This record gives sequence, structure tokens and C-alpha cells, in this order.
Amino acid sequence: MLERLPFLKEKAKQLPLDPGVYIMKDTAGKIIYIGKAKALRNRVSSYFRSLDKHLPKVLRMVENVHDFTTIVTSSEFEALVLECSLIKQHRPKYNILLKDDKGYHYIRVSPGPYPRITAEKQRLEDGARYFGPYTSSFVVNQTVEEVNQVFMLPACNRRFPEDFRKARPCLNYHIKRCMGLCTGKIREKQYAEIIEQALDFIDGGGSGATQLLTDKMEQAAESMDFEKAAMYRDRIRAIQRITDHQNVVFSRAADMDVVALVQNEANCCASVLKIRGHRLVDKQDHLLGEIDSLENARGQFLLGYYSGAAQSDIPRQVSMDGPCEDQELIEEYLTKQAGVKVQLHIPVRGEQLQLVRMASANAAQMLAHKIQRTGKELSALDELSRLLGLAKPPIYIEAYDISNMGSDTVVAGMVTFENGRPLKSGYRKFNIKTIEGTDDYGSMREVLFRRLSRYEEEKASGEGFGRLPDLILLDGGKGHVAAIQPILEQFGLQVPLFGMVKDDKHRTRAIARDGGEISILSSRSAFTLVSKIQDEVHRFSITHMKSRHTSTAFELKITQVPSIGPKRAAALYKHFKTVRAIEAADEQTLAEAPGMTKAAAAALYEFLHGGQ
Repeated sequence: MLERLPFLKEKAKQLPLDPGVYIMKDTAGKIIYIGKAKALRNRVSSYFRSLDKHLPKVLRMVENVHDFTTIVTSSEFEALVLECSLIKQHRPKYNILLKDDKGYHYIRVSPGPYPRITAEKQRLEDGARYFGPYTSSFVVNQTVEEVNQVFMLPACNRRFPEDFRKARPCLNYHIKRCMGLCTGKIREKQYAEIIEQALDFIDGGGSGATQLLTDKMEQAAESMDFEKAAMYRDRIRAIQRITDHQNVVFSRAADMDVVALVQNEANCCASVLKIRGHRLVDKQDHLLGEIDSLENARGQFLLGYYSGAAQSDIPRQVSMDGPCEDQELIEEYLTKQAGVKVQLHIPVRGEQLQLVRMASANAAQMLAHKIQRTGKELSALDELSRLLGLAKPPIYIEAYDISNMGSDTVVAGMVTFENGRPLKSGYRKFNIKTIEGTDDYGSMREVLFRRLSRYEEEKASGEGFGRLPDLILLDGGKGHVAAIQPILEQFGLQVPLFGMVKDDKHRTRAIARDGGEISILSSRSAFTLVSKIQDEVHRFSITHMKSRHTSTAFELKITQVPSIGPKRAAALYKHFKTVRAIEAADEQTLAEAPGMTKAAAAALYEFLHGGQ
């Protein structure tokens, strides 16, 4: 690649400043990336300069580029349409290619006299009855949950009729979520009739099942079988409760898609909630791989997701969790695809915002599954990045706090969080060396200067102090931020820097920046995460301060021993770590400590234990 770089740079300089599509190829002539540009010369040239500033994925792509071709178009919109067509045709390695969790899913009715209805991922030759295949796992799971709830079917692991009357009914029976088949009081014929009603519910949906049950309720009432009529009535009400609940939740959303993206350090997931007829009917998750920015990824995802879709599959409104690049062009493209006006919308309040948050939570959960983190942790990072206006979620966070016990014991603690969890291996303790008295601003400046100096020394390793954080949080307000910002500028670093502000009761209430504050009380996930970070860094620094104060007092105490001066006392504490360990050591152990002699060890042992 490096030997081709001058050639590629020179070729890019010859391109026009017109809109168009560029096609990157490897040494074998295979297409590895396709993109569009408002000005071909500017866009293509950007790949071959400042390589150290590219994301790893982009750098890998550039390193594999042997040549490129371009197609000039008459407009940017024409370039966008052509880009979509070419990506769909060639599926290049480095473009975002949608991968989702969709496979074939089935509703299974087990064989035997007392069948169960379950959701399954594959169809087996086991004598069971299967409905499907369905492409949506969401629809299958939702349907099975509804039918078991409405018809009070057992969801336990007991086997029937083998387990009749062997144990007391479970909680579901007592809260009327299960008919209590385990009691042995329900006849096989009666259960078979209930199962058939449940299957009618699956086939025809809530409205069809309601009509069927209404007819049977009326027949039972005419036959004076009021007990059976009451049973049908209760089942109809259960169906109506489920349907009414869903219609209330999504009453204002007729037909729309809701799209949200969540990213971590190495991957991104897009989640789509499909709402049709005021009801959530499907959920799809797509892994996008490494992305350069959320705005760019949203645009590419929307184009890839709807490219080639049938007109009926493109709703008139797509609600998103943030802006996308080329939003007006994409709206125009989708409108042309759908044959009706399509609007890309970013809700800021109300029901649609709740739906966007639901989609975001689903994307976070899918991504969390891949990296063994919880969806809440990733959602909190995503919410925090939006709140602070960061380009991407802060995967690696460092937080600092100053603690003191008078002017003689001033220390600092640094804690690290990775993917929303404490990273204990990154915690560091600082003893303030150059600042006298209780100057919090001066102490914080010293700590950050020492930390960033170590980064310059160790950045080649990419570990410990050699790793630069995505976000720095200081325990303090805008004054702390203003004091530290010049340190970052001195080192030429652009790391986001904010303070964590507490109220009168020492509880987190806001995020401070140079010149003002950002309230986080209304952002529950971000608030919880920041509070957790602030509490942890405060605990860590306080613990270090108390330990340091104890060691200082002890060191001063043992300097009363002949031949034990301040340096030897400090060396002893550094070696044994705690006062208790020094007091528990015998003469031989003390003598083996760095800088100690047998005479000094004997004198110290006598001083510590002479009165016993």
C-alpha cells in the first residue's frame, strides 16, 4: 500500500470537484468499498492523507486499496441512488452490510394428551405440530406469551399427566395466570378444547378469537351452562385487556418505523421497531460493525435497510434517535421508493420519544450480548454521550478527586470505567508533591499534569497511563474544569473534560463544563452512571487519604527509635504497606526489609512490643 500511496494521491488530485461515486479496488481488482461524494476530488483525497487520524477500519481499507475508479453524476441525489445500487450489487467488504438476528422461527404445539405451546428456533421431526416458519422472533415470542396468558396455559416444567397432584400449584395458579392443570381437575377433553381455542387465537389474532369465543359464550348461556359461559367471558376479557393495552401504548402511532443506533468501541447495532395499525408487530436488530460516526452510520443504515424494499414496507414516517448525514437526500430517496412522502423525524418528547428509547434499549441489549455487558450499561453510555455532545459513547472514562486531612495530608484518586463498569486495574493513587496547603485547583493541576506526562512517555504501549481516556470527569464544578483545560491544551490533547457537581447533601446533580452546567436529573441512565462514578472516585480517594494519614502518623511515631529516620520509616511503610503488617513482623522479617539493619530491627521491635 505505501508504495502505491504517491500514485493514489496524485490520481485523486486529478479528479473533478463534481458529485459522483468512487469505487475502491484491491490488488486483484475486487471492489472493497463504494462511496458517494459531493466533490470527488476532496472526498477521495481525504483517504490518502493523515493516515494516522483514520479509524482502524478505514485505515485497513485504505491499506488494501490498489486503485480506484469514479463515476461522475449530475447531482448529489443521483450519486446517492447510484451508490445504493452498486453496494447492493457488489456488497463490498468495507461497506456497512446489514446483519441481523433474523432466522426462521416456529410456534410449536407439543404432542401428547396435554400439549404445550412454545416458541422454537427450528423445526424437528418429533411428532409435534408447528406453525410457521416466521421471520420475526419478536412476533413468535409475543404471540406465545399472549396465548399462554389469555388461555392460562401452564408454563412450568412439570409433565402431565405424570405429575398430577404430586405438588402444590405454583404462584401462577394463585394469581390466575395458570389454570392449575397440575391439580388433576381438568379433563383431557376440556384441555383439548382450550388448546384448539388457543390455536384459533394464533391463526386469526385477537379479533377472530374474540368472535369465536363470543359465539360459544352465547351458546353456553342459552343452554343454561352459566359456569362455561363465565369461563368464555373471562377469556374474552383477557384478550381485550391485551389488545386494549397495546392500542393505548401505541395509540398515536399508526404506521411507522423507529430506528435507534448504539455503538461501543468495536461494533454498532441498529434496532428497528415496526409499528403497523397502532401496534408493535416486529423488532429487528442489525450489527453494523465498526463505524466512524453515528450520523454517517444512520444514513448508510437507512439506505441499506430500505433499498429495494417494497413500497408497502416503507412507512410514511421513520423516527430516529438522532440526525443522519444527507437527511434531505435520503428523505427524497425514500419518497421516490415508497411513492408517497416519507419523513425522517427526530422526536424530542412524548410517546414517540419513548419508542425511540425502547429501540435504543433493544439495540443496547443486542450489543451487550456480544460483549457480555448489560443493555443498561451501554444505554447509559449512549445517553451520556448525547447529553454531553460527544461524537461517540465514552467507552473508557477516567475520574479524579482530591482529598485532604488538613494541609499535611493531601492526595488524589483516579478511577477508571470501561464499558460502564469499574476497571480496577486502571485505578491510581497520587500523593500531592508540589502544592502546599489545601489548594484543590493546584492539586488537580499537578495530578493531571503528571498523568498526561506519563501518557507521553508510555503511549506506545496503549496500556495503563499509555491509554488515553474518551472522557475525563473531575469531582468539582466549572472552576475545576477551567483550571484543567489549559493542561490538556498544553499537551495538544482534545479529550472531553467535564466536572461532576454535587448538591448540598453531597449527591450528584449536574455535569459542569467551562462556562456552565448541564442538568442530568432528567436523564436517568446517565445520572445513575455519573453518580456511580462520582461515588466511586470519592470513596477511593478518601480511602487513600485515610491510609496516607495513618502511615504519616506512624512514620512520625517510629522516628523516635534510634537509627530510624524519616527515610527509613517511609521505606518500611512502603515495603509492608500497612501499620498492622509492621507490628506483626518479627525481628528477622524487619531486618530483611530494604534499608534496615539487625540493630535497627531489634530497636524497632523493642519499641513496638517492649510493653507487652
